[in-house]
Amino acid sequence: MTQRTVASFLTPEGFSQPSAGAVLREGSLLTEASRYALHAVAGRGARRRTPLGARPARMGEPVLLVPGFLAGDSSLAPMSRTLRHEGFRTYRADIRVNVGCTLAAAAQLEERLEEISQRRGARVRIVGHSLGGMLARGVAARRPDLVSGIVTMGSPMLAPGAHHASLARSVDLLVRLNRAGLRNLMAEDCVAGRCAQESFDQARAVLPAGVDFTAIFSRRDGIVDWRACIDPVARAVEVRSSHVGMAFDPVVIAAVSAALRPAVLPSVVEVDRGEIA
Repeated sequence: MTQRTVASFLTPEGFSQPSAGAVLREGSLLTEASRYALHAVAGRGARRRTPLGARPARMGEPVLLVPGFLAGDSSLAPMSRTLRHEGFRTYRADIRVNVGCTLAAAAQLEERLEEISQRRGARVRIVGHSLGGMLARGVAARRPDLVSGIVTMGSPMLAPGAHHASLARSVDLLVRLNRAGLRNLMAEDCVAGRCAQESFDQARAVLPAGVDFTAIFSRRDGIVDWRACIDPVARAVEVRSSHVGMAFDPVVIAAVSAALRPAVLPSVVEVDRGEIA
């Protein structure tokens, strides 16, 4: 399979695949990782100096973190640790590596939401990175009884096919391995058939009024067309981060934390690095 095999409806008019050189922007993830390490060290020192009674109270609603394509729960571990220190109850999606059928992944995510909601007696907020955000949006539209809000990070919901050629090659490999007999991997139907159409429709379904939605995007994204990450019904928040780095960049984590809180934000917000101590 080549990139042309991806269904044309996954790249609607007005969107395009990032240029070949766009992936070079992802080199900033090294800086973002270093910034997270420094932020984590500073945070540990601050917590040691903070009396137990003065630490943040637990937030009421649980938070489920969903990894992106080719990634697993461990990719969002840094974000999970930071959010926990701020008082959020975070949960893994139980995804070792996100490489399978998107419809199957959505069904698994729904089961996980039911489990967490029943355990906590509350609806759940979902934070999804890239493909994880697209899955989150689809499940939120279908099960508003389980989901109170979603936060997406670099999720190209408007044009899933508008991704870099390097990502297309990864999809190609998965399809080939599936054809060779390795199951539980993305099949051609997931990128060019009924499965692809249904997954796309789910990611674009109408969100009920009671579901909050924040879409975080970056013009420096070297993997997907950043314009496809701005859902018209979402509160858009712009950051300066690489696509991969969104999983651990302290600037992005701060934006996620703000979105998970009940405070009302402007319709479009830009998070400045200067806001991070």
